[in-house]
Amino acid sequence: MRKTRIASIAAMAAAAALALTGCGGGGGDAGGDGGGDSVKIGIKFDQPGLGFKDGDKYTGFDVDVAKYIANELGFKEDKIEWVSAPSANRETLLETKQVDMIVATYSITDSRKERVAFAGPYFIAGQDLLVRQDDTSITGPDTLKGKKLCSVTGSTSAKKVSDSYPGVSLVEQGGYADCLGLLETGGIDAVTTDDIILAGLAATPANKGKFKVVGNTFTEEKYGVGLTKGNDTCEKINTAISKMIKDGEWEKSLKANTEGTGYTPNADLNPPTPEPCA
Repeated sequence: MRKTRIASIAAMAAAAALALTGCGGGGGDAGGDGGGDSVKIGIKFDQPGLGFKDGDKYTGFDVDVAKYIANELGFKEDKIEWVSAPSANRETLLETKQVDMIVATYSITDSRKERVAFAGPYFIAGQDLLVRQDDTSITGPDTLKGKKLCSVTGSTSAKKVSDSYPGVSLVEQGGYADCLGLLETGGIDAVTTDDIILAGLAATPANKGKFKVVGNTFTEEKYGVGLTKGNDTCEKINTAISKMIKDGEWEKSLKANTEGTGYTPNADLNPPTPEPCA
């Protein structure tokens, strides 16, 4: 009897270990190369309200989504290894298995699907404008004629506006913090990029109450969870995203990370329904 009981316990422990390995973090499902007891997630380290690193603390909507997904896959917060995922490096990080997944304002596009896979979307952003809190003259891109518009060097956001709405004076800066400095002092009239990125910037303690998101989006950007090709965690992640939306944690996180900016996501597009995994 005792031998039978011990054998049963050993079998149960082995099954539990196998199930954990299958969740990601090096077991193959999430494309990682670790030992199966942790998960590596790529996020932005420099986007307030979305993915932001302050010492050993990580905050933002993307971070909250990543934590929720990881927990649903069997990884508590202390088993997450956060990895910086700059836009230009995201595909390489996945292809070389330096991360198991990426949650970093990662727009789902056909060209990116040639190299990586996506779960989601977990949010649908749109290009918008950020202006001073008391500015009522700018209500959308069609009211920018004669105005100075700022975006970061190399970004396509400002070019999209200038190509479609002639008469806009473009000002490029090295980072959005530089743009906001000019906006506060009157050196420019508006900043443009994805609406939720603008809201995150405006929601920081240093900027709170100074700026507002116009709320008139003119593109669609489906933010997905980047995965390696051939993964088998996509469906699990889609289930986790749907659960986060259903239980209210999605909305709770979004509000907390954009508070005081007047921002509300496009209600026709959000919360989104994850697309079938290819």
